[in-house]
Amino acid sequence: MLKAYCLRGAALQEVLVIGDGPVPEDAIWLDLVSPAEGEDKLVEQALHILVPTREEMVEIEPSSRLYVEDGARFMTGSVVCYAETERPTLAAVSFILAGGKLVTVRYDEPKPFRLLIAKFGRTCPQQITGTALLFELLDAIIDRAADIIEHLGSEIDATSQRIFERNGGRTDQNTRYRALLRIIARKGDLASKVRESLVSMARLVTFLAGENGGAGFTKDQKAALKSMQRDVSSLTDHLSYLANKITFLLDATLGLVSIEQNNIIKIFAVLSVVLMPPTLIASIYGMNFQHMPELAERWGYPVALLAMLVAAIVPYWFFKWKRWL
Repeated sequence: MLKAYCLRGAALQEVLVIGDGPVPEDAIWLDLVSPAEGEDKLVEQALHILVPTREEMVEIEPSSRLYVEDGARFMTGSVVCYAETERPTLAAVSFILAGGKLVTVRYDEPKPFRLLIAKFGRTCPQQITGTALLFELLDAIIDRAADIIEHLGSEIDATSQRIFERNGGRTDQNTRYRALLRIIARKGDLASKVRESLVSMARLVTFLAGENGGAGFTKDQKAALKSMQRDVSSLTDHLSYLANKITFLLDATLGLVSIEQNNIIKIFAVLSVVLMPPTLIASIYGMNFQHMPELAERWGYPVALLAMLVAAIVPYWFFKWKRWL
C-alpha cells in the first residue's frame, strides 16, 4: 500500500495511490506500508532513488542501515510494536530523505505512526517539510519507548510485590510460581526489544547529527537532535536498571522454587528417618526363626507395637528439638 500525504489547508491529507497511478507532486510524505509489487517502483521513479527491500531492511550492520546515496539519506531503525500484548514484536522501519520529501518503508503498524497521522490529520504547521516530519516521527518513537519503559517499570514493581508477598494458601504454589516465571519472561523479552529499538534510534540520530555536520538542518532541528540523543541515552540507562531488576526477580523466583523443592525433599528425608527404626523392629520380628521367646508371650505383640511407636516418636522429637522441622 502506498499512501501519499499532502498539505491541504492546515492539515495533512492522505491520498491513496492505487495501481500505476501517479505519485502526487506536492506530497510531503510517501508511506509504503507492506508495499505490493510495483509500488516501490513508483516511488523510485518519482524521487530517483532505490527503495531498500525487506531483506535489506533487516540487516544489522550499520553500513546497510545508515548511508547516503545520490544525495538521499537512508536510515533504518527498529520500532517496538504491540507492546501492550503478550507478543510484542520488533519491526524494521526505513526512513528516506530525498528531494525535501520523506519516504517511509514499513511492514507493520507501529503506534507512533498512527498517532502522528491522526495528529497531523487534524492540524499541522503550514511550512512543514519532509525533514520536519522525520523529526516528528523520531520524537514520537522515542516518546513511545519512554511510555513503554514507564509502564514496564510499574509492572515490574507489581510483580516484585507478588513474588515477595505471603501466599496465605490462596493458590497452589506450583501454579503461582509458574505464572510468575511467565510474567518475568515476558517483561524480560519486552525490555530486550525496547533496548534494541533504542540502540537503533541512537545510531540513527547520531548518523543524522554527524552526517555532513548536520547540513541542511535548521538550528532548532540540530538542537532537537541533541535533545533526542540525551533522551535516548537516559532511557537506555533506565532500561539497564530495569533489566537488572528483572534478572534479580528471576533469581529470586528460582530461589523460592528451590526452597519449595528443598522443603518437599526434607519431608521425605524426615519420614524416612522416622520410619526407619519402626521398620527395623518390624523386620526383626518378621524373621520366622523357630526360637523367638517373645513371640510365645501374650504381651509380645503389644510390646512390639509400643516399641515401634516409641522408635518413631523419639527421632521426630529429636528433629523438633534441633529445629530441623
